[in-house]
Amino acid sequence: MPKREGTTIAGKRDPKTRVKPTLDEIAERANTSRSTVSRAFSRPDLLNPKTVAQILAIAEEIGYRPNNMARALSTGRTGNIGLLVPDIANPFFPPLIKAIQSQADALGLCLFLGSSGESGARENTLFERLAGQTDGIILASTRLSEAQVKIHAARHPITLINRDMAGLPRVLIDTQAAVMEAVGFLAENGHRHIAYLSGPKESWSNQQRMEAATEACRRTDMRLSIIPLSEPSFEGGEAAAEEAVAAGVTAILAFDDLTAQGAHARLSALGIDVPRDISLIGCDDALPAMTYPALSTLSGLSQEAGRHALKLLCDAIEHRDGSQDMKVVLGARFILRDTAGPAPAGDAKDRDRS
Repeated sequence: MPKREGTTIAGKRDPKTRVKPTLDEIAERANTSRSTVSRAFSRPDLLNPKTVAQILAIAEEIGYRPNNMARALSTGRTGNIGLLVPDIANPFFPPLIKAIQSQADALGLCLFLGSSGESGARENTLFERLAGQTDGIILASTRLSEAQVKIHAARHPITLINRDMAGLPRVLIDTQAAVMEAVGFLAENGHRHIAYLSGPKESWSNQQRMEAATEACRRTDMRLSIIPLSEPSFEGGEAAAEEAVAAGVTAILAFDDLTAQGAHARLSALGIDVPRDISLIGCDDALPAMTYPALSTLSGLSQEAGRHALKLLCDAIEHRDGSQDMKVVLGARFILRDTAGPAPAGDAKDRDRS
């Protein structure tokens, strides 16, 4: 019996063939209908998981890849999702991106990534470009205004990370309790004047941390100097550290680990020892393994946030009525390492030069 072009007599596909695998071939091998096979790729939630697993295994074996353009025409879905972050170079985001990418791969989704460079205008442009090519978009630490987010959400499924807007699916990393714990540690160790290196004004996380630091200092009768960063970067941390030293503080709480690292570098260049002369605490737990001494910080939870965000986005894509107020809150904690300790000996007031 002559063998059909592109397969062996045993039904195994010749890897050198140019004939593309088809849904009909999968259906024949799985002893099911073509529509069931198609549904396994477009709406697997409607099928028995064992059936989906069998179809996907056969597809993998024969090298079948679904045609996303055809699927988009028949189902209205592209199989693509978007993710926008403010700064891909910030060490908080790579673990988050990796977690979303891994979960998207498992779900058969393609991830489109954009970095806005801390610009709300650029983020808005990226959103407009991605909206037509994706089924939904995750906005991580968005720099868009609340009005802009609502406009986009009315036209396209979105999920927010670290922006609390009622009525929209969102994942929040709550650092307020951790900030208050960190400030409490400093108060107990003799510090009376600390600085908070403040991040972008559009950042929900920054607003939460600044409010918590202000309240914690009020409760402990400590003075708080809020020093705005020129930019949330290593260089921004360097410049802000000089202002903190000029203010006479004995401890610094930085917006994130990247700015804390910049502050540490400048303090070292000035001959100021951390933590003997000034204690230093970051946020996000993104760099401690790369620093010496090990950086005290607040736990970041970026990977957990990414996984929850993709789950919420998929739910939002499935349910477009807007009636679900889906919210996941992850609680951060203070992690004491080697850069925070007792205040320098002597009256802290003597150090206050302001």
